[in-house]
Amino acid sequence: MADLKLIALDADDLAVISAHLQDAVLKVADVAYLPKDKRFAAIANRFDWLDALQDGNGGSQGFARKRTALRFERVLGAKVSGIDLKNGGAVLSLLAIRFEPKQEPGGDVLLLFADGGAIRLEVEVIEAELKDLGPVWQAKGKPQHPDDPAGG
Repeated sequence: MADLKLIALDADDLAVISAHLQDAVLKVADVAYLPKDKRFAAIANRFDWLDALQDGNGGSQGFARKRTALRFERVLGAKVSGIDLKNGGAVLSLLAIRFEPKQEPGGDVLLLFADGGAIRLEVEVIEAELKDLGPVWQAKGKPQHPDDPAGG
């Protein structure tokens, strides 16, 4: 698994980051909004969908995960729905990241989680970075999606 370092400056770029972070898992304690710095950051364990989809079974090493940082700059506000911020040990499973434009170039970035949780970031512009941080480890399996026709 090669290290990723991706930057998003528009909705199309953000869609690429979203695809790489689908089914990433993170703890509530690993999410931070820093209003003075206009920054939102999170540390997650991302699933390597690129290798999983190319090979079908995760290659010779099996399916893999990697520690990854996600950062948004120029964040004006953050709202949380369906997530207990007091439960730092709670695990969230990221489904998608979407952008809802408002007054261009600004809008809302939505981080959508399994079980209905969401984080809404009001941003001046899209300015995001995904960066792998550390070693790769074997995942227990490929994430399953109940609405997938093939079951995975």
